[in-house]
Amino acid sequence: MSQGDDTGTRPARLRSLLFAPGNRPEVCAKLPRSTPDGAVLDLEDAVPPKLRAEARPTVRESAAKLAREHPEITWYVRVNSVPSEWFARDITEALDPALDGVVVPKLDNAEQVAAVVDALSAAGLGHLHVLAGIETAHGVENAREILEAPGVAAGYFGAEDFIADMGGLRTPGSTEVLYARSRVALAARIAGVLVADQVVAALDDEQAFVADALVGRSLGYPGKLCIHPAQVALAHEVFSPTPDEIDRARRLVTAYDDALARGDAAIAFEGQMIDEALVRHARTVLAESGEA
Repeated sequence: MSQGDDTGTRPARLRSLLFAPGNRPEVCAKLPRSTPDGAVLDLEDAVPPKLRAEARPTVRESAAKLAREHPEITWYVRVNSVPSEWFARDITEALDPALDGVVVPKLDNAEQVAAVVDALSAAGLGHLHVLAGIETAHGVENAREILEAPGVAAGYFGAEDFIADMGGLRTPGSTEVLYARSRVALAARIAGVLVADQVVAALDDEQAFVADALVGRSLGYPGKLCIHPAQVALAHEVFSPTPDEIDRARRLVTAYDDALARGDAAIAFEGQMIDEALVRHARTVLAESGEA
């Protein structure tokens, strides 16, 4: 999806962002099978520290091949954090120009984003956009400045690392991350970028994934991090308008437009008072379905 401009292209949608270990090319080759909106060859958490340096050429070769063969997917490599010993050479040795962007984890502030943008530019990769990982206490506190920083086109909230940084405990209900999760969603909306919601680690529990994704959608997230191919279809189902939602939105917009033509700005529709705010939501549903 990369168009080779100097500012980087923003992904059109990010219902799913599927990760695979970058040092496992046979696993990375399977990423397109589940047709995620975005796919990430991971050089950070999914690769043991002692193998990260030697995995870089493998990641670059796999990423280049996959990006060229499957342009319908937005392709990324996740490098290690800016302060880490691996970051500089991850940028110069693991990224290919065919990619759409680079995922940078554990960003704490806009200064670190600027360091990423400078490193990309110096490596001749200034067209790649940054997908910012918000998953530390400082990152959540500075989420808006990070997501508004030049070069950032998307982001994600990482609950596991955030709670580890906080010294807290993860619970099934995720109430311990509700504030941070909401703050990141709000910051992304203000910044005008897409942001992916937290992972669900229970790989064999579809109900848990759907329930957590529905909470994410209710908070304003447009998509979710996926760590197993089976989660992609579930994410697409949750973060895509249903036929009933599309039909209702279409009828609501038509009724409102007819009312405006008559000089009315608020109407009753199916027992509910409708004003411009609800109509904006309906138009968003239609846009997500490809009708607007």
